[in-house]
Amino acid sequence: MARSLEGKVALVAGASRGAGRGIAVELGAAGATVYVTGRSTRARRSEYDRPETIEDTADLVTEAGGHGVAVPADHLDPAQVAALVDRIAREQGRLDVLVNDIWGGENLFAWDSPVWEHDLDKGLRLLRLAVETHAVTSHHALPLLLRRPGGLVVEVTDGTDDYNRDHYRTSFFYDLAKASVLRMAFSLGHEVGPRGATAVALTPGWMRSEMMLDHFGVREENWRDALDRVPHFAISETPRYVGRAVTALAADPHVGRFNGRSFSSGGLAQEYGFTDLDGSRPDAWRYIVEVQDAEKPADVTGYR
Repeated sequence: MARSLEGKVALVAGASRGAGRGIAVELGAAGATVYVTGRSTRARRSEYDRPETIEDTADLVTEAGGHGVAVPADHLDPAQVAALVDRIAREQGRLDVLVNDIWGGENLFAWDSPVWEHDLDKGLRLLRLAVETHAVTSHHALPLLLRRPGGLVVEVTDGTDDYNRDHYRTSFFYDLAKASVLRMAFSLGHEVGPRGATAVALTPGWMRSEMMLDHFGVREENWRDALDRVPHFAISETPRYVGRAVTALAADPHVGRFNGRSFSSGGLAQEYGFTDLDGSRPDAWRYIVEVQDAEKPADVTGYR
């Protein structure tokens, strides 16, 4: 996929860290100009209070071979998003890939807490950050993306449509947020498909994000040290893996056959043949169903 996106312009909304950063860097490695947005900047941290910033992500995009442009933006503020899209239109005259990866809800949900016990303000804030932001961004960005045929919209979520349909995901608010993003891709597919674009939902597997590595007290270099405590973590993947999934979709001239559907990074690796950074192909969602949820001993044989 080297330089397969030369001349293309992407917007990765929510690119400070995690999947957004991995997606932005891989789009850059394929030669794209990538606008990366978020609330975490070198001048000001978001409520996450994490060290990662959009400027760091933009630098990584450029180092990978693309052109990274960091633009601070709160995607709950329509005026800021409108200004962002106006800037892209003014500077580039096009938008080929829109990735809605805005989340921000990591500290706002309580595991297995029913809706009547869950903090209501936090739950509603989670829905605004995880759902409303995507709608605001699509509203303003899609007219620019639709100026040219072949555009791609990627709604990043947690879980495939097949999995989430039959599984309760953590809490009422978390479950609703992730299901809503899946449905957004389906709805957008109906709206942009006839206009020459494609919309899909995409989930990473168990991702070794910066926050996840910190949670387990490891780094990317020694992540396997966490397996003694969490054996199923063996199926985990880097954020770059889902980035390669987005790049493969964006470079596929026949991507329209996937319009409105949901996919996982591992599933698309089987489709397109890309690997994670270590050369493996972790298929986390198949593993979760067949091994983890089935309460079998951790064994990634045949799953990566």
